[in-house]
Amino acid sequence: MWLLSKLRAVVGIAVQQLRHDRGRTVLAVIGICLAVLSMTLLGSVGLGVIETGEEKFDESGRDLWVTGGPVQLSPGSVGGFENTVYDAHPMAENISAREDVNTAVPLAFQTVYISANGSEFDTLIGTGAPARGGSVRITEGSGFSSRDTHYADGTYDGPMTHEVVISPQTAELYDVGVNDTLYIGGSIGGARNNEFRIVGVSPTFSRFLGTPTVVLHLSELQELTGQTANDKATMITVDVADDADVARVERDLQAAYPEYDVRTNREQLQATLERQAVLLAAGGSLVVLAAIAGIALTTNLLLSLVYQQRRILAALRAQGATASTLVGVVGTQAILLSLAGGLLGAALTVPAIRVLNVVAETVVGFENVVSVQPRILLAGIAVALVIGIGGALVAGWRVSRLSPLEELS
Repeated sequence: MWLLSKLRAVVGIAVQQLRHDRGRTVLAVIGICLAVLSMTLLGSVGLGVIETGEEKFDESGRDLWVTGGPVQLSPGSVGGFENTVYDAHPMAENISAREDVNTAVPLAFQTVYISANGSEFDTLIGTGAPARGGSVRITEGSGFSSRDTHYADGTYDGPMTHEVVISPQTAELYDVGVNDTLYIGGSIGGARNNEFRIVGVSPTFSRFLGTPTVVLHLSELQELTGQTANDKATMITVDVADDADVARVERDLQAAYPEYDVRTNREQLQATLERQAVLLAAGGSLVVLAAIAGIALTTNLLLSLVYQQRRILAALRAQGATASTLVGVVGTQAILLSLAGGLLGAALTVPAIRVLNVVAETVVGFENVVSVQPRILLAGIAVALVIGIGGALVAGWRVSRLSPLEELS
């Protein structure tokens, strides 16, 4: 009972002191709130990128990815990208022939010139892929009417279909739809001579790449961008049979093609993220700096409160209040400030994430990259309390060293 009364008195004094100087209290809460908000947003972005990446790979319907290294720019070349998988068609056919593989599909990405009227050209990402089958979702039209006929066993003498499947963003950008035409080529001159008929609209590849796309048969994209000499592609995606062991197929393919990297969905995502190590390190550093800044801010605030209230605290001590009571008052202030800042920061995280998603969609084209993670919000509140406890320990030490006679003299 005595302990409860003392606790009630300590809390009452702490609250009254915070209410006495509301301006300082509000500023302290805002400071802690900003520290928590920066940590929760950075944490949500990190987790959101990983989750979005995993979703995109899962949506692809593929199990393994065969690549010749990271996709790199090739300045001055037609297409602008350096594709590192050679003899892509026969290699994909050999992999598809395995009993434990359903399909192996070579894909290529290149920059192409595109125009709706043949006079004004823009550059978009062209994808060489089969826009038909279960792994590609067609929302309008019917997709490609036939298989890739231009390759013709490596001669590239077969007829070109001149069919293209576009993303919804491309359709909106050029105000075109199914059965309209687009001029597409690896150069402006080439584009003027190659008119493609739009046979379908598909969001599949644009959602994966995060940008407007046009999808052509692989051999036709290779023809337009000068990639036929070595049958170049960006990667080969592999769909493993349902009853097959993905890990075993991965090992077998890696042994058969040691010059290439064979990865699962998760390994491919990790390889992609590893190439962004500098960016990830910068984000992690910002989280740590935000926590340190929060601790420094709260500690400085509490020390300032102790200094400004030193006469009041000294008077209370002279009237018989114990040192533990005064430490309790200061500690309670720290906990209340941190809790308020943590809760406010967690609450503001939700609308801030919505704003971030709008910005991310505008800049990189991906929707809902950042999601609200309850564990991140709880972690932010927990960090705020840790900040408050750290500040309370320092302030309590300062209070314990107060000398009533010296302060009141």
